[in-house]
Amino acid sequence: MIKKILSLFKKKVVTKAPPLIQQKKVINTTKKIKKVVHKKKQQPVAKKEEIQRKPIPQKEVKESVTKEENKWTPKDFPVAKEEGKTRFYDFKLSNGILHAIADLGFEYCTPIQAGILKSTLDGKDAIGRAQTGTGKTAAFLITAIAKLVKRVGNQKRFKASPRVLILAPTRELVQQIEKDALGLVKYQPIKVVAVFGGMDYKKQIYKIKGNYIDIMVATPGRLIDFMNQKIVHLNNVEILVLDEADRMLDMGFIPDVRKIERATPLKEKRQTLFFSATFPDSIKRFASSWTNDAVTVEIEPESIAADTVTQINYIVEADDKFKLLFNILEKDNATKILLFCNRKDTSKDLFEKMQQYGISVTLLTGDIDQRKRMNRLESFKEGKFKVLVATDVAGRGIHIEAVSHVINFNLPVDPEDYVHRIGRTGRAGLDGISISFACEDDSYNIPSIEEFMQRKLELVYPDDELFKELPAPSKTLKEIKELNKPPAPKKKYDQKNSKNSGRNRNGEKSRNHERPQRPQSKPNNNSSGVGK
Repeated sequence: MIKKILSLFKKKVVTKAPPLIQQKKVINTTKKIKKVVHKKKQQPVAKKEEIQRKPIPQKEVKESVTKEENKWTPKDFPVAKEEGKTRFYDFKLSNGILHAIADLGFEYCTPIQAGILKSTLDGKDAIGRAQTGTGKTAAFLITAIAKLVKRVGNQKRFKASPRVLILAPTRELVQQIEKDALGLVKYQPIKVVAVFGGMDYKKQIYKIKGNYIDIMVATPGRLIDFMNQKIVHLNNVEILVLDEADRMLDMGFIPDVRKIERATPLKEKRQTLFFSATFPDSIKRFASSWTNDAVTVEIEPESIAADTVTQINYIVEADDKFKLLFNILEKDNATKILLFCNRKDTSKDLFEKMQQYGISVTLLTGDIDQRKRMNRLESFKEGKFKVLVATDVAGRGIHIEAVSHVINFNLPVDPEDYVHRIGRTGRAGLDGISISFACEDDSYNIPSIEEFMQRKLELVYPDDELFKELPAPSKTLKEIKELNKPPAPKKKYDQKNSKNSGRNRNGEKSRNHERPQRPQSKPNNNSSGVGK
């Protein structure tokens, strides 16, 4: 009986109760699984929508920029036609370029711009002979920007590889070209990078690595350094510009320029723009070997200085030069003066002497730290100093607006430097005055200058008013040297030496740093008696 009851109980438990419980559990689990799966399917969909929405604001910004740009038309900045003058509107330039040109206030092309742009905008190579102040920088920048704007959308881009490469001999000229380029690309999505020696090494690498570069302005030395480290790649250069080629030859940069030129595509596959103030045989060979069927435009040097610059050449003894200079600065309504010397030591001595007499003056020479040079140059541009004493490092490529006077304290040995010096004044149609001191030390340079200029320099004696006796100096030379003395560098705290020295703040030996005494060795208790 007991076995029958147990058998019936087993059947009930196994056959009825367990299946009902299992079915309910299975149903519940399936529902849960369905819910979880449904949730998992919704999450990635939401992420995709978020990813798709992220770039939308950038597109809206670009569209808004283009809409604002499209609102501006050349009609907003009308320029009347004049005989013998070429307007920028006469070329097929985008509204963005014309808008930037209008913001800068340029209406008509200079002779070098009109001659170059006619050919370079069609993709032809060009050779330009022109000095600073003729507008050649804007000519090659407008050519480059116009080509970059027309780029194909499917064109492959490569990081750390510029499409336009501009080479210049000095840091100051590189910075000036960069500034001009930024002014012309303000309505275009074009990236400009400057590469030069003397400062910002890591910052320049940061701007290059992992970034797309449209225009790179560089000095040959720093660019070669980055090329050797494989930071910059030049195999995708579409336009190569060489500015102040004769200056690069004088400074010994031609071997570096050759190496850079070989790293770019062949001259048949790129556009080359070559500019130089003079064209000796060596420069002609480089120009012909680096360009392909180039158009040549020449601007004669005498046409630069004759019209807008009044040249005065005083006959004076070397001992009376400073007296003459002081009275000129006191008499003439000179607002911004560039004062050139041939040597760095002469510039420094003259700078200190002018400080003694309370003249607002600053100094710019090649041995001054690059950051200080930039700050002094900017301060002079802003009008914080009346006089800038400089060597020929500032003679080329530096654009300083509204320079009223250029004074040659020493006549330059190289006649080309004379043209570049006086070219700092009388720019943009403004009148300027150039004053040169011809003394017994450097008057022998006059014939070579006259031959180069193809005109005679009129030499005159100064009026008696310009030889008034000097007042007493307000400060002594010793006081000036103390003011100009750079501050002593701060000594870094050497933790290693301080820890090992074992001295406290008063310079006394600290007890805590005394060496622990070496423990004495215990006697060997061996039975043989060795060591006793």
